[in-house]
Amino acid sequence: MTKVAILGGSGYTALELMKIFLRHPEVQIEAITSRDKEFPHIADVHPSLAKRLDIRCEVFDARKLKDRGVDCVFGCLPHGASAESIKQILPLGMRVVDLSADYRLRSTAEFQKYYGEPHHDIANLADAVYGFPEVYGDKITAAKLIANPGCYPQTGIIGLLPLVAAKEVDLKNIIIDSKSGVSGAGRTPKLNTHFPECNENFSAYNVGKHRHTPEIEQTLGDVAGETVEVIFTPHLVPMDRGMLSTIYAVPKRSFTEPELYEMYRAYYASNPFVRIREALPTTKDVTFSNYLDIALRVVRGKIVILVCIDNLVRGASGVAVQNFNRMFGYVETTALI
Repeated sequence: MTKVAILGGSGYTALELMKIFLRHPEVQIEAITSRDKEFPHIADVHPSLAKRLDIRCEVFDARKLKDRGVDCVFGCLPHGASAESIKQILPLGMRVVDLSADYRLRSTAEFQKYYGEPHHDIANLADAVYGFPEVYGDKITAAKLIANPGCYPQTGIIGLLPLVAAKEVDLKNIIIDSKSGVSGAGRTPKLNTHFPECNENFSAYNVGKHRHTPEIEQTLGDVAGETVEVIFTPHLVPMDRGMLSTIYAVPKRSFTEPELYEMYRAYYASNPFVRIREALPTTKDVTFSNYLDIALRVVRGKIVILVCIDNLVRGASGVAVQNFNRMFGYVETTALI
């Protein structure tokens, strides 16, 4: 039995983690920390967990987690706060899956540019493995620190991997147009996600400067072995959860749709959560699941790729558990199908 702790138990990603781990046969949730000084019972924070998980939130103390036999810590804290905790955990030998953005970008200059502050834990940054199983699967197995990927990057990266790996498209002429449900903004109240503001409304945000852009380019650049540039535009959709990205790429040669489908099915044949579909995917097809659904089209010689995920499961907590399963030698799909 593997003991886990969750840092920051009040958010949506923490709730999804708990629900997944409650059905994981090899996991015991040993501790949940909170920055709420009242340290409530978890069922008071998330009523859906009543009679399912009997545990009270506690103050973060890395040494106490170690003494209680915690094997893996999941960071569900905002960037900055997550790194401050993690740099206390790693020297004690516990492994970490961090769901914040603190360790996703290898370049501290890029982090400063997109997050507006210096990196909080440069000492451990070089040891972080980006937790994208379809790209860095072998490295994930032995990693001590996993930087869980963002939700938007997963749709963009998974949609483009086969074409970028084969360099079959113009690597500097890629457009990713993405839409996400409101839960992607987190549980903390904000004006733009206040119901009267976002209901019956549809809006783009952070055009040309979204923090996930360098994350997408970094990973696709690793796969291509050269610089990849994307135009990424996110949009807020007035629904609770779900994400749909439409990706446009310019091929270097002509493709038919059957050729594309053959390429993608071959590339993802060994990946259990990637589903290649003939029909156009919808967000309801992947709700509450760890699947990524992909459809392909050729339009006027250009390639159009459509990818759907649940932004809270595959977009965050589900892929975190997928990484955890790889790290601790469990079947990758355990508790996820």
